[in-house]
Amino acid sequence: MKTRRLGSSLEVSELGLGCMCMVGAYGAAMSDEAAVALIRAAYDRGITFFDTAESYGPFRSERQLGEAIAPFRDSVVVATKFGLKFEAVRVVPASELDSRPEHIREVADGSLQRLGIDTIDLFYQHRVDPDVPIEEVAGTVGDLIRAGKVRHFGLSEASAATIRRAHAVQEVAAVQGEYSLWTRDVEEDLMPTLRELGIGLVAYSPLGRGFLTGTIRPDALPDKDVRRRFPRFQGEAGSRNYALVQALGTLAADKGVTAAQLALAWLLQRGEDVVPIPGTTNLSRLEENIAAAALALTARELASIEAAVPRSAVAGERHPSMAMLNR
Repeated sequence: MKTRRLGSSLEVSELGLGCMCMVGAYGAAMSDEAAVALIRAAYDRGITFFDTAESYGPFRSERQLGEAIAPFRDSVVVATKFGLKFEAVRVVPASELDSRPEHIREVADGSLQRLGIDTIDLFYQHRVDPDVPIEEVAGTVGDLIRAGKVRHFGLSEASAATIRRAHAVQEVAAVQGEYSLWTRDVEEDLMPTLRELGIGLVAYSPLGRGFLTGTIRPDALPDKDVRRRFPRFQGEAGSRNYALVQALGTLAADKGVTAAQLALAWLLQRGEDVVPIPGTTNLSRLEENIAAAALALTARELASIEAAVPRSAVAGERHPSMAMLNR
């Protein structure tokens, strides 16, 4: 698999693997043994960039990833995150954030222990904490970098203005943001800023939380599936969006690929500074996603894809807690 660069010096595989769904965000959690096997299968097929967070599980995903990469730690890039509050092993409401310097240091130490590594390759602020100046956050991560506990600093769901302020204190290697055919907000203010500053974009939910695969009906999600809370999966919005996915599926069938592969190939061609991190719990889906990296699209095909899933036709907010995003 080819590589791409985030920031000035962080080299990663052009597709990463998001580990959140392995611990049950979108249905039943995988066993630890199955998750470890899937992560190792991803590595065997060329993926060297793995994304987790202390909140995934909570804590379980970091432990799974740490066990999986132990045999090849020096050949992979590990990203994890700080900034959410916890009570025992339960995440408190998402509006309750904690990026105080002492908490950042505590999270770093805890993540290092759970992952079984000496240094976190990429340490994101999971969500911007309005109660802690971003300069203080950036400075604290800078201290961790100088101490050898972290290699690179990242932000997630941050505004262009916040990114500029953080980058002035400590280089930001990557910003994680939701980016896919049906979520293109980052193209307006965020991408121009990132390209000006030389910061990479890590695209989470590049398949629209699985919706762009065409295999998920919004009215048939399991009761415990977190996607039931997302506006784009609900009611009339879900029906309208499903029609868009069906149109994408028609284009994919004409080309002899899957809708997921078409959506990922479109995203990979948005720029060499964009690195999607699709997640999965299934080996065949992992291989399907990886195959998308070799799929070249012509200008006419790209235009047809965008016509099938136009930004203006997507119904509903992308997240149930929009107030906490893009601060």
